[in-house]
Amino acid sequence: MTPAEPQPPAPAGPEPGSASGAPYAWSRKLLAVLFATFCLEIGFFLLLFPWTPYADDFGLFRPEWRAYWDNHFVRGAISGLGVVNLYVSFVEIAGLRRFAKR
Repeated sequence: MTPAEPQPPAPAGPEPGSASGAPYAWSRKLLAVLFATFCLEIGFFLLLFPWTPYADDFGLFRPEWRAYWDNHFVRGAISGLGVVNLYVSFVEIAGLRRFAKR
């Protein structure tokens, strides 16, 4: 077995301290945190709101929807959307590690 041919040196990238060398801009970090916060808040709201007394008042907003809103399956489906939002927010929070310096 013969040794591999020597490879030319890799081109030097920007210096780590320079602005163009940053892998993520501060705006992407901020958007990731805001997205995780938004999903977390919406998730908790959708999970809990259908089962509160305020949800009964929501049925007064559109009386023709009252029959659907009083159905427990509809309330469960809305809570299920809340669980999905909570899952997305936890995945995004766990993904925030991509911004950590290595």
